[in-house]
Amino acid sequence: MTVELQVDEGWLTVCELSDMTPGRGVAVLLPDGSQAAVFLGRSGWTYAIDNQDPFTGAAVLSRGLVGCVDGQPFVASPLLKQRFDLASGRCLDDEKAAVRTYPVRTAVTSGAPV
Repeated sequence: MTVELQVDEGWLTVCELSDMTPGRGVAVLLPDGSQAAVFLGRSGWTYAIDNQDPFTGAAVLSRGLVGCVDGQPFVASPLLKQRFDLASGRCLDDEKAAVRTYPVRTAVTSGAPV
């Protein structure tokens, strides 16, 4: 199974699902040079948001702490600890801030590796 993000060019394969660790994120370089942070939850959900922390400008959200509040997963920035809802991208600690979200899916890998 592969993890894919929807970007302007279509669906982009970013990694194998088996390469991800539940409860952790990975940084992904996108075709336009920006980065996304992709997360795999302990219950199997996948989310993708912009990797850039809007408060510091650093590309670090993939290294944040994953948690859950009222059943909704979030990531806390490893720098200033603001929490971002993984489904909507909104900041749970400052209503004026948000990060971009990306549609994400898992797909069955077809054929043998080349």
